[in-house]
Amino acid sequence: MRASGTRRDQMSRGTDGRGPLALGLFMPNCSNAYCISTYKPVPDDWTYESNARIAHAAEAAGFDFIFPVAKWKGYGGKTDYLGISLETMTWAGALLAVTSRIKVFSTVHVPIFHPVVAAKMGATLDHIGNGRWGLNVVSGWSEREFGMMGIEVLPHAERYQRTAAYIEIIKALWTCEPGTFNHESKWYRIRDGWVMPQPTQKPHPPIANAGVSEEAREVVARLCDWAFIAPPSLESTAELTADFQSRARRYGRTIRCCCFPFLVWRETEREAEEERRRILDQMDREAAENWARGLLPQSGSFDKNSTLEMFAMAAGGLPIFGTRERIAEDLDRLYRSGMDGVLMVFLSYYDDTLRFESEIIPLLRQLGTIE
Repeated sequence: MRASGTRRDQMSRGTDGRGPLALGLFMPNCSNAYCISTYKPVPDDWTYESNARIAHAAEAAGFDFIFPVAKWKGYGGKTDYLGISLETMTWAGALLAVTSRIKVFSTVHVPIFHPVVAAKMGATLDHIGNGRWGLNVVSGWSEREFGMMGIEVLPHAERYQRTAAYIEIIKALWTCEPGTFNHESKWYRIRDGWVMPQPTQKPHPPIANAGVSEEAREVVARLCDWAFIAPPSLESTAELTADFQSRARRYGRTIRCCCFPFLVWRETEREAEEERRRILDQMDREAAENWARGLLPQSGSFDKNSTLEMFAMAAGGLPIFGTRERIAEDLDRLYRSGMDGVLMVFLSYYDDTLRFESEIIPLLRQLGTIE
């Protein structure tokens, strides 16, 4: 087992010098995560019991963090993709309470969680986990989900202006003397802002955002610690990570980049490709179309070149299929291309976490990708 304490410290502080590749899981806290296909070897891995089991396995393997997606409504089709979901603040509290080393993120949608509420809940979670909690801030793009709450989806540029204010408020509530912070903007009015206790982590827990639009890149570079991004290919990774780092340097900052690869490995390339074919042959077209219909015009993270087949594979994650050697080599390529972490998507989360520990981690050590 790898020692994880030093690696977690590197994650939290946002390295001055580059550390090893941080290993994370994009957890199945929603149903059918994350293939938009009826091919699902473990159909009920969304349950809390399953998530806790996976979290324990990831911690035992020396993984650095686990990460959820926040959803409020499914996407129809045969699978009702992501139609069952565990809310991520309470999910994180439960998993922090039953783990001891691994970092646990929550995901909040800016239009739903008031920043004072998010700051208070986050500080509480950081105390539950003794400094192991992190926050992913999502500007909010889904009319399908927010429409049922009567919440308007703002134009893209304005969404990120609001997100910038949101992050600034949360950071201030976590770091300023309680009762001294005030804020006035188009979206929020804070008077004598007060959060006690403040988080255990100093100056504050790590903050992430998942977006690659122009507006998202600027907000991440100026205010966030992690950029969670979806490169369309291995070849495009270096240019994408370099752009984020260059923008951060303009603000006198450093950030870390992380992507979410969908990893499927078998004894032979042919066996791995057969798994790919099963996923695509059983694609839930209606759910994939609903997902794409909401994502493409709203999120800014994908473009018109994205296909239904791409979304069927981990909802837009980077698919990597092959032998264990191919998986290790491509993870190393991501690392050498500027990725500081990976949020891995698995087909059978618990079993694949155990297999990753025994089959892939030794190869990554040999490559020098991890310690």
